[in-house]
Amino acid sequence: MSNIIIPRQLSIEEKYELMQDDAKYEVGSDSDAQNTAVLCASDIKSKPPVPKIPKMFLSSTCVFNCAYCGCRCSRREAHENYCNTPEELAKMAVYAAKTNGRGVFITSAIYKNADITQEMIAESVRIMREELYYTGFLHAKVMPGADPRLIANTGRYADRLSVNIEVARSSGYQKIAKQKNKDNILTPMGEVAKQIFGAKQEKTRFATSQTTQLMAGSTGEDDRTIMILTRALYKKYRLKRVYYTAFSYRHEAIGYEQENLRFIQTPYWRMARLYQADRLMQLYGFTPDDITPEEEPFLQQDIDPKAAWALRHLDMYPVEVNRADYDTLLRVPGFGLTYARRIIEARKYCRLTHNLLSRMKISLKKAQYFITCSGKYIGGSVLDSDLLRSCVATGLNQISITDALSADTTSGCGL
Repeated sequence: MSNIIIPRQLSIEEKYELMQDDAKYEVGSDSDAQNTAVLCASDIKSKPPVPKIPKMFLSSTCVFNCAYCGCRCSRREAHENYCNTPEELAKMAVYAAKTNGRGVFITSAIYKNADITQEMIAESVRIMREELYYTGFLHAKVMPGADPRLIANTGRYADRLSVNIEVARSSGYQKIAKQKNKDNILTPMGEVAKQIFGAKQEKTRFATSQTTQLMAGSTGEDDRTIMILTRALYKKYRLKRVYYTAFSYRHEAIGYEQENLRFIQTPYWRMARLYQADRLMQLYGFTPDDITPEEEPFLQQDIDPKAAWALRHLDMYPVEVNRADYDTLLRVPGFGLTYARRIIEARKYCRLTHNLLSRMKISLKKAQYFITCSGKYIGGSVLDSDLLRSCVATGLNQISITDALSADTTSGCGL
């Protein structure tokens, strides 16, 4: 009996601090993704970080042994584990949500098994809604392989659900997450999509959106593979967003010694390009073939994917802004959704000139090389020269991560 070690009781403050460390491996909102991706953009580093939606963990004790995760069961580094009751988690989550003002994300390591964990998460979010009367935004995690009934119980109280796919190729699970597989990820993802759709048809209360997370670079895949997968996930599972993180192997993991993971360090600039490419597919009508053709399967560091597409299709430029339709305007580097709409609306009242576009606060920094206004071109001879690429290259210190992540139907994103 003298060898029994009783874990010390952690305070709420200590648990919360440990949760913030565990949250490094989880992307659950646009603000999280933005704060991750901007690490590559020096002009944004000086800006204050975007307030994050707090991530509250049910447990840090995991039965899975994912190589990248700080909660893995084989972790050798000193790390105090915790497990909250649903009541404790609910109270901490409501407090964190009200303090932050942006909502809360309920997640967990896989405690004992997926169903036990999911049942405890479902009970936590129920308490938050029914007993603590929390009415704000609530995002809840779905465990790999969770029972559909437990997913339903969770979604009844959450606004958003997420199942993390993690890898771009199903063979990658054996490389970085041996207890995960295609079935225990895609099956609950499909169940969430089905239940969201069913609730909309029946007008019953259920989460209205689903997201996922993908770790780029863990399997040596190219960006074309990621874009094709992303497009399929959006289409089949009606995802709200796919979030991208750079694979990083921080600590040696038992069972992965033969994978040479320590040599894989995905650069953060690649996340910036993936987010830009994602928005081009979702909002601008681009396809994976447009963004990452077979002959160029990787996104480029020095130039954004929209400008790269334009350089491959110089035969369609320059575009006359007084005649081009909306979709054509969206193919002009530097013109985003708002700029294109502004041009279409202004053309009802006058013929546009470069000066008038500037007065309309439409940036011509990149666009000037790809447009004419009433037949006038101000790009000099750059369009037909080798200088064009350098003129439209954004450089890492100019990547607009904020625009790429927050772009929607009201965005002024000038990709």
